[in-house]
Amino acid sequence: MSSKPVVRPRSQRKVLDPDLGFSWSGVNSVVLGLGIAVLVAGYVALSRGSISLAPVLLVLGYCVLIPASLLIRARKQNPGE
Repeated sequence: MSSKPVVRPRSQRKVLDPDLGFSWSGVNSVVLGLGIAVLVAGYVALSRGSISLAPVLLVLGYCVLIPASLLIRARKQNPGE
């Protein structure tokens, strides 16, 4: 017996990529790259014995830039408004 593939109407097909309201843009990538660069600079300063610059850079990277890269949303342009 040969089995024929089941073809479902478009309304019953499963959506593979649901829209979760999260969009990644070039701005997110730039802020993430900046955050990683600040973290690397913080660890380099830490390895050289800095007790004032290193913590500031690490807190800036981990608590400000990395979360900001995840939270920034692209502005939606509404045509006609």
